[in-house]
Amino acid sequence: MATHGFQDGSGTGVSLPDAVPFDLPHLSRLSWELGSRVVDGEDVVRHSEWGRTGRSWLLTIFRVTANTVVMRVETPVGRERFYGAAEQDLESALPKLESAPRWERLE
Repeated sequence: MATHGFQDGSGTGVSLPDAVPFDLPHLSRLSWELGSRVVDGEDVVRHSEWGRTGRSWLLTIFRVTANTVVMRVETPVGRERFYGAAEQDLESALPKLESAPRWERLE
């Protein structure tokens, strides 16, 4: 089940893990089941894949609709977390990822 804007009922906003060098204003956390189904869809296009130095974290960005992206964050212990966002918000945050010294594009 997806959460829309909040991780729990406490009003705490959703944010990407601290290891990811940017955050997005209107981020939704998706369940593993929903996120994995979405990114495996036929019409989904891989936007980019990024690795943190030592490849301890992986970030894969997928275009899932004309205006929506899903980001899969793989933790150092192999857990996958999924986040949905507007592509426009992602495009404005990408320069931070591109200039982050500990992150590199893998493809």
